[in-house]
Amino acid sequence: MGLILRAVIIYLTILIIFRMSGKRTLSQLTTFDFILLLMVGEATQEALLMDDQSIIGSLLIIGTLVSLDVIFAWFSKRSVLFDKIANGVPVIILKNGELIEENMQNAQIEMNDILEAARRDQGLESLEQVKYAVLEKDGKISII
Repeated sequence: MGLILRAVIIYLTILIIFRMSGKRTLSQLTTFDFILLLMVGEATQEALLMDDQSIIGSLLIIGTLVSLDVIFAWFSKRSVLFDKIANGVPVIILKNGELIEENMQNAQIEMNDILEAARRDQGLESLEQVKYAVLEKDGKISII
């Protein structure tokens, strides 16, 4: 039971940390982010397993983490409030060519991120050509 409880606590803690770090954290991994993610994975493994190196212990932890993911997905589909808390909401960061500075700062988005998405997705050259830029729940920028 201790392994399962540790898995639940660590899962929730990591979920909260990554939600607080913003949507763009996971959608644009730099080398530093990748190394940090590997280190978090290693630290998580040590915290989960502690002295238990058994296959049964590992399977219990894996089963618990997958079950938590399934449970969170189930709650997200059935509760709008839970989905907003767990996954966030889309945010308009540009409207009619005008940047919405407050939303950009909160989402840690720079103008160059929007321009890159506009060039990549629509072949546009300037922000004036963009009616809306929306930071989606998955951290990607949609250009309209």
